[in-house]
Amino acid sequence: MSRTCDVVVLGMGPAGEEVAGRLAETGLSVVGVEAELLGGECPYWACVPSKMILRAGNLLAEARRVPGMAGQSSVVPDWSPVAARIRDEATTDWDDEIAVRRFTDKGGQFVRGHGRLTGPREVEVAGLTYHARRGVVVATGSAPWIPPVEGLSDVPYWTNRDAVSAREAPGSLLVLGGGAVGVELAQGFARFGTRVTVVESAERLLPPEEPESGELLARVLEGEGLSVRTGARAASVRHDGHGFALVLEGGEELSAERLLVATGRRPRLDGLGLETAGLDSGARALRVDAHMRTEMPGVWAVGDVTDEGAFTHMAMYQADIAVRSLLGAEGPGADYRAVPRVTFTDPEIGSVGMTERAAREEGLSVRTGHAAVPSSARGWIHKAGNEGLVKLVADADRGVLVGATSAGPAGGEVLYGLTVAVRAEVPVARLRDTIPAYPTFHRAVHDALTDLG
Repeated sequence: MSRTCDVVVLGMGPAGEEVAGRLAETGLSVVGVEAELLGGECPYWACVPSKMILRAGNLLAEARRVPGMAGQSSVVPDWSPVAARIRDEATTDWDDEIAVRRFTDKGGQFVRGHGRLTGPREVEVAGLTYHARRGVVVATGSAPWIPPVEGLSDVPYWTNRDAVSAREAPGSLLVLGGGAVGVELAQGFARFGTRVTVVESAERLLPPEEPESGELLARVLEGEGLSVRTGARAASVRHDGHGFALVLEGGEELSAERLLVATGRRPRLDGLGLETAGLDSGARALRVDAHMRTEMPGVWAVGDVTDEGAFTHMAMYQADIAVRSLLGAEGPGADYRAVPRVTFTDPEIGSVGMTERAAREEGLSVRTGHAAVPSSARGWIHKAGNEGLVKLVADADRGVLVGATSAGPAGGEVLYGLTVAVRAEVPVARLRDTIPAYPTFHRAVHDALTDLG
């Protein structure tokens, strides 16, 4: 059986839902296909529930900072309100009825199932073939990448999905992977009393970021009682029915009640029938032009499958471009020079654009400026929990910032101004002549500009 529509959106995570919903609102006949929950990873298993964990953990940390600043405090962690909030407020017990209704109320048709391309403008799902007059948008997202560690595939490890849906905090936790997901959940659980060890194969935490960021975060986590093992590679894993044993290269053995694997994500492209649409079925990601069009006319791709950054804000940015492209509307293409990214630990690690190393590898004439958040007026006032830094990366020849890092109690918020500066190529001289409010955390940016020279 076959049916005809204007557009089929294959995958209804943040990018797919945005594309499908906006196109449906224009009056086009749109079919949205999703095998799991409409809304995708972010609202049910990633951004939203993980930040609820971090918010609760931050409250505990602030309460513990009362002595010496505001009197005395006694803190008794309780995971049950966190689990209840994730279940009831964030995910409606992992039910997408509200999200489905939101889409269908816009005029879209929702189909639950594993969709598969059967041609450049054809998708087969649930026994039906849908022919799309305008085209197909691939937005199937990403999935956790599980490293080929001996024994890992045979044990009941956690991914981020298991961690955020936990009914109680484990007594101990091994976190394999020191990227954003790993360190966020590691700190979140540790603040509820879980004994946590983070194992990262690179020489520092947050490997894609500035070295100073990873070093800062390691110091903070260790100060909170976590064990951080960098430059440590997992050799094998076993589970005895009660707990995990992780053996490192060199023979050292670590143990814990639970094991969280947070070693990155990969675009979800397996089984999509890419070859039937003239696309490379062996590709790690889908290549798109600045308007989200693949090399095959009639096929667009947005979100994690493009491998331009597994961020919800990237998904929404690309979705906006794809909608214009599908409607034949004018508008700018994608520009990835100023992509912001935030690790929502305490301190928050925000960064935008190129790191110093990336800028040097591009052959730029690089100058850097640094400032310590604790030495700023607001950082000094803040006192307990004031760890942080600002690092600016400038192209000295053009006199503009090409990258920046803002780490501190409000690192992700301070990042906004730096993102604008990088994206708009605001001259460093003009930034230095700007008046920052006193006393704010972002005054540390002014200190870094002064250091930049």
